[in-house]
Amino acid sequence: MNYKKLIFCAILVVLFSGVKAQDKTNYKKEVFTQNNDTLLYRVMYPKNFSVKKQYPVVLFLHGAGERGNDNEKQLTHGSSLLSNSKNRRKFPAIVIFPQCPENEYWANVSIDRSIKPLDIVFQYEKEPTKPLRLVMLLLDDLLRKSFVKKDQIYLMGLSMGGMGTFELAYRRPNVFAAAIPICGGGNPKYAKEFAGNVPLWAFHGALDNVVNPNYTLEMVSAILKEGGTPKLTIYDDANHNSWDSAFAEPNLLPWLFSKKRIKN
Repeated sequence: MNYKKLIFCAILVVLFSGVKAQDKTNYKKEVFTQNNDTLLYRVMYPKNFSVKKQYPVVLFLHGAGERGNDNEKQLTHGSSLLSNSKNRRKFPAIVIFPQCPENEYWANVSIDRSIKPLDIVFQYEKEPTKPLRLVMLLLDDLLRKSFVKKDQIYLMGLSMGGMGTFELAYRRPNVFAAAIPICGGGNPKYAKEFAGNVPLWAFHGALDNVVNPNYTLEMVSAILKEGGTPKLTIYDDANHNSWDSAFAEPNLLPWLFSKKRIKN
């Protein structure tokens, strides 16, 4: 009996590894360079991609655990959601996964890691971090491409990337058709800059002991006060990895791809 279980587990490992390997091959390794600065990223194009057609863009910002310089770890969470055959067929898009270097952040934040949940100060009044600045430049470069649907640029991010999602929505309020920040947070004082422009669906786990769910609640509350109409999902039984539940939402991608940017 134990022998059969061992064989079954081995088969699962092989299948899982195959999915991961396939997932990585869907995303091509790229490097964006600006002066002496570089940003590693992965990009997945729709099947049968043609420069004569136009496609939405999904920009995904990973969490702190996926930082580095291997141009691979950033695919750990979220890449399979967007590259599985069903979603790739139903929602053809150019998907971008940039990688933030070790010890740097997407959002301009000051973090006290001596306590849990973390004490975080969001510093929107300062310049964007170098990684976020490079992401914005990469985005600007993409927007110049004829095959990009300018009214369907979407933004997603989790944890550190959720914080980057809120900040990028503030710094580029006229670019994104919709944004999905997961277990992140931001500076509510600046919500008015994007509240009416960027439809938003925020997620957080009520039991999150890393990033306090109040950071998301404060942002959603500020957006409401500024006239926005955000969606909010709080999972009562989820800790920091609320992205697992968010990615399982059947209406997540239909909601995202249904949005088009409001032209000012």
